[in-house]
Amino acid sequence: MANFVKVITGSSSLHRCFTLISRCFASKSSQPSAGFSFEPNAEQLEIQLLARKFAREEILPVAAQYDKTGEFPWDIIKKAHSLGLINHHIPQEFGGSEIGSLESVLIFEEFGYACCGIATPMDVNNLGQIPVVVAGNKEQKKKYLGRMVEEPLVCSYAVTEPGGGSDVANIKTKAEKKGDHYVLNGQKMWITNAGHANWYFVLARTNLDPKAPPHKSLTGFIVDRDTPGVIPGRKEINMGQRASDTRGVTFEDVLVPKENVLIGEGAGFKIAMGAFDRTRPTVASTSVGLAQRALDEATKYAMERYTFGVPIAKHQLIMNMLAEMAINIEVVRLACIRAGWESDQGRRNTYYASIAKAMAADVANKCATDAVQIFGGNGYNTEYPVEKLMRDAKIYQIYEGTAQIQRLIIAREHLTRFSNPSS
Repeated sequence: MANFVKVITGSSSLHRCFTLISRCFASKSSQPSAGFSFEPNAEQLEIQLLARKFAREEILPVAAQYDKTGEFPWDIIKKAHSLGLINHHIPQEFGGSEIGSLESVLIFEEFGYACCGIATPMDVNNLGQIPVVVAGNKEQKKKYLGRMVEEPLVCSYAVTEPGGGSDVANIKTKAEKKGDHYVLNGQKMWITNAGHANWYFVLARTNLDPKAPPHKSLTGFIVDRDTPGVIPGRKEINMGQRASDTRGVTFEDVLVPKENVLIGEGAGFKIAMGAFDRTRPTVASTSVGLAQRALDEATKYAMERYTFGVPIAKHQLIMNMLAEMAINIEVVRLACIRAGWESDQGRRNTYYASIAKAMAADVANKCATDAVQIFGGNGYNTEYPVEKLMRDAKIYQIYEGTAQIQRLIIAREHLTRFSNPSS
């Protein structure tokens, strides 16, 4: 406990934090798995407690204010950056901590407990970076990942389009090769961090044949925000997670140097989809944090609110609601841990990542709704915290793959495993 407090309050906090996180990664990668374990090791626990202290002391007290104003949480992001609590997947070679997906899951549950609207911009920073982490060459990584370590910057993952949604294969944004550049034209929608991003990962069509399959027609680009023709739209006013910056982005004759293509033409679809396997566990764990917060708020209220001479927590119907919330939270937390752990083993974790994402989104929504119900009329009022939780929860069934898309992925993975047991 004393060590993680020093991380936050000591004069050498940044160095201490990176040393801690790097030690965790090194010890995990150099030792064989010890088998099943249901508790974090010492380094993981210290990271978790650091994230918890940061979330409870820096995020939670200001969450309601950010929700009201919709202001982008730059102050929080800068503090998290100084402690090494964001940019988890950047390799050590380029200045990052390169902690595992499991550790990232632990961190983002704590952030989600405090405020999902503030957690989302930090998590999407990971999503924007991962295509460069997994597919960038050394020069691209040094240029674009290096700057993320040096300064508290954010980036964006620009894939979704106004008429596309889940239909990524039907992307209309196009990039035409002209000399040493590609000319990028098109429009993206619902892009998180778009108004503040330093650069974007953009998926565009380079093969204009409408019959060309996505794995041959789509290409991934790194696009600098200050390139002429990059035009972010207005900030969208959404139901929940209002501190998160969501906008459309228009690309009008944007010249992208050929050096900013990831791998090569036609590789974009695989890169974009692979990024989700790395980030869905943390999106899911952020949902778990929200669900846990809903349970804690509902329990506290139920123990303080009296009807018929006893706390409402003593009424069996309320007890049943609290029990169901606790059951689902414990189960989905393990699903998130499994999804993150599978990624850290170097295995394709699509199946587990989608299970975690689908279930966590549903659990977050159910727990938030039940918390509002337990609060009764007070739960519907903005002076109490649970109405915000209910608004924040809904998007988890929509972004980074809808609840329905997750079930399609899970079913396909299941049928493949069933048909090929050794796969």
